[in-house]
Amino acid sequence: MTFNFDVSYLPQLAGGLVVTLEVTSCCIAIGIVLGILLALGRVYGGRFISIPCSIYIHFFRGTPLLVQLFIVYFGLPNWGIRLSAFASGILALGLNTAAYQAEYFRGAIQAVKAGQMVAARSLGLTRLQAIRHVVLPQALRLVIPPWSNELILMLKYSSIVFSIALYDLMGVGKRIASRHFNYFEVFIVLALLYLALVLLITLGLRWVERRLRVPGLGTAGRGA
Repeated sequence: MTFNFDVSYLPQLAGGLVVTLEVTSCCIAIGIVLGILLALGRVYGGRFISIPCSIYIHFFRGTPLLVQLFIVYFGLPNWGIRLSAFASGILALGLNTAAYQAEYFRGAIQAVKAGQMVAARSLGLTRLQAIRHVVLPQALRLVIPPWSNELILMLKYSSIVFSIALYDLMGVGKRIASRHFNYFEVFIVLALLYLALVLLITLGLRWVERRLRVPGLGTAGRGA
């Protein structure tokens, strides 16, 4: 058996790769913002804030990502909300990763010693100022090692957006394979491209971790 892959497919795959990176970047950005808010709500919010945050997290962690994607893309139009495939993919993946990132951030926040908050308040900072200037800067550094797993997972999970006709790397690859019936060769190349991206991200995040490491502080584990 020979491995026949036509290099003329590469420009098309490059276009799909750009879409994959755009989807991953956007959903991760949504997840960071919403995840931090959810984590703060669980740690510092009262009962009426922490409970809704917990419900959100359990829902998105406890249901399949594909189902969430279909709810957004196929279900929302029934309520008069119509989104493009690109926007639906970003929204569904962003809401999903926010739930997981919230737990990473919560673990990192709780890893910061309680005495830090007490000391900040004793210096005259309000609770919000203490969280913003003392707790969060340390927590965001602590969260980098476990959080890097989420970035890598979302890069790979983004491949499901091909199911709503969004031509990311996976979608373009499937279209090429369907036209030319060379599924083995195309999907092997796709796997290698995803692997290369994961390795680049891993190396980049390790560099960031070394640059931002706080002497004397450990790393936070994955939140429960």
